[in-house]
Amino acid sequence: MKANGSDRPVIRPLPAIDRARQVTDALAHYVEDARLQAGDRLPAERELMAALAVGRSTIREAIRHFQALGVIETRKGSGTYLLKPVSPDTIHMSLSLDTAHLRDVLLQTLEVRRGIECEAGMVAARRRTPKDLMVIEEKLDEMERVHIAKGTSGPEDLAFHLAVYDATHNPLFRQLLEQMRETFERFWEHPFDRQDFARRSFPFHRTLFNAIAAQDTEAARRETLKILDVVEEDIKEMSR
Repeated sequence: MKANGSDRPVIRPLPAIDRARQVTDALAHYVEDARLQAGDRLPAERELMAALAVGRSTIREAIRHFQALGVIETRKGSGTYLLKPVSPDTIHMSLSLDTAHLRDVLLQTLEVRRGIECEAGMVAARRRTPKDLMVIEEKLDEMERVHIAKGTSGPEDLAFHLAVYDATHNPLFRQLLEQMRETFERFWEHPFDRQDFARRSFPFHRTLFNAIAAQDTEAARRETLKILDVVEEDIKEMSR
């Protein structure tokens, strides 16, 4: 395109700068450079405003972006804290769940989990190392100990499954499944006010471990399905 009939090209206007995006990038670089870990506090709003030379609204927009991704949380009267590692090269995907309809949400996430979690069990059976196996068994032993003592073992159950996901050596399994399991985690103490929620799945955790130890992928898939089938049956039964 010519300017005023001359041979000179038109100098096009620069696109508007996305200040909030620049702030999120700057925060990601800061977290990486400062080697912050989950639980560490981020700089205060005023400090960020002064360092980045932007207004409060821009800082808050960037904070809301990270909050929506589940990366950080703001605690009233305390500050903003890192929940998960972040870096400039990290791609974050958020899940939106309407927990006002708890039963439907739990069943929807379970449908997705069934496919991914079965695959995770099979991949873990193929790839697990002796060290992975030791960690999984350690988590299983603790789960069984707590379950026998209390009749329920939600957090220990979660730790066992996270160890299985880690044994896949594919971080996406843990990241995706952990996000979906967070819906369940809100109710670990007494799901549906019932301490016996998914109790019948208890023995299948040991048989799942045995399948992974034997590197039997099909057995790992079957035992994972048994666990999730019990969870589905209890959601339907206890939410009536």
